[in-house]
Amino acid sequence: MLKIRLQRVGRKNDPSFRVVLTDSKNATRSNKFKEILGSYNARHGEPVIKGDRVNYWISVGAKPSGTVHNLLVSSKVIQGKKINVLSKKSPIRKEAAPAA
Repeated sequence: MLKIRLQRVGRKNDPSFRVVLTDSKNATRSNKFKEILGSYNARHGEPVIKGDRVNYWISVGAKPSGTVHNLLVSSKVIQGKKINVLSKKSPIRKEAAPAA
């Protein structure tokens, strides 16, 4: 299955990412991707995305990752709501009242 996801290319303490199309079985750092679809500088928050190519690959069947989906929604490449990509924590349990 094809995935659209981020690949980190920045130096240490200077995060910047490529938006790449890759097979889901490839590791993110393997440098095996089919096409570069854009870039995202995390320090300045400015995504540069090829919207026509992203829409083409989504129509063919590629699935964007959660973070890439949120980037595409915020840059108005695709329509929809943002996805919660934060980890799901265990619910807070209330302590039992001490026996009086």
